[in-house]
Amino acid sequence: MGSGPAGVAAAESFREHDAATPVQILTADIDMPYARPPLSKEYLRGQTDDVALHPAQWFADRAIEITRGAGVNRLDLVEHAVFVGAQRHAFDRLILASGAAPTAPSIPGGQRARLLRSLADASALRDSAHDADSAVVIGSGFIGCEAAASLALRGVPVTLVAPEPLPQEKRLGTAAAERLRDLVNETGARHVGGVTVKEITETGVRLDNGVTIDSDLVLAATGVTPQSRAAAKAGLQIRESRIVVGSDMSTSAPDVYAAGDVALARHEVAGRHLAIEHWQDATDQGAIAGACAAAASPTKWSGVPGFWTSIGEATLKYHAWGDGYERSRMINHLDGFTVWYESGNVTVGVLTYNADDDYDRGERLIAERQPPPVAMA
Repeated sequence: MGSGPAGVAAAESFREHDAATPVQILTADIDMPYARPPLSKEYLRGQTDDVALHPAQWFADRAIEITRGAGVNRLDLVEHAVFVGAQRHAFDRLILASGAAPTAPSIPGGQRARLLRSLADASALRDSAHDADSAVVIGSGFIGCEAAASLALRGVPVTLVAPEPLPQEKRLGTAAAERLRDLVNETGARHVGGVTVKEITETGVRLDNGVTIDSDLVLAATGVTPQSRAAAKAGLQIRESRIVVGSDMSTSAPDVYAAGDVALARHEVAGRHLAIEHWQDATDQGAIAGACAAAASPTKWSGVPGFWTSIGEATLKYHAWGDGYERSRMINHLDGFTVWYESGNVTVGVLTYNADDDYDRGERLIAERQPPPVAMA
């Protein structure tokens, strides 16, 4: 259930371990499975149209059936069935990989803002950018920064506005947030922090400081909400709006697994449940869920969470448990930097720009619970 990285990886993994049982992917998406990371970057910039995860023949060769435009609205875990409207689909084993949906701003005129999650969203945004004289991006998370940079590189004057003074400051620290802001500004976008959008009008946005910004294109990159409603109604254990699963992706119900953005999974090394919204981790979790659903040798989620983000031509790489840190320190390099994050005298995160050796080293130090390689401030 779900055609994102977790759902496709789960289907592939299941098929690798079980060649005979029918495999069906039910997805609300109207498009064949695609990669989401390029949507705010190369695809939005018009540099590629090829975002398919696999050609259609790949699924046919593996006897994986895909039913698109089929949003599951109800689960019956006793009868082992899922429902798309009134249509019933029976299952022996179920993997929930329904992901998350973008959260629209709950302000006057919020419905005027474009959202960016699906390929259809990205296509509509890219088409609008063709004729846009200016744009406003609301939200300075990674999607907001990526999209603002991409629109600016297309030649669209862009203002990125957010309530936080600096992008990702709470998550990454002030020094890293300042660098992230600078990378956004270097693409030609203009970052305006410490302001809140009070209204989206037909001609732009009105801020809480009384300033109005004229714009004919507004993108709201204001977070996502896990798609766990059907699971909650079916009685699965839910925490933080996510389906609680073990490190083998098993839920509180027999024969039911969950993976990706909708899951709150226990991490075998961290020893606790983590909410992760990274593409690679969703893929890893899906592969684990598929293998375990096929009754293969038990596997556990043990890789250190991480992702890459591109702001224009700059690529930042990040490994972290994702649930905070006590101290951080930035180390500048000739053409980049590394930020080390520490809690309890062990490494819990690393952020790099043009420092791949530190990125790889940080992954190992985090997994081994070793201290950072530098004295912390």
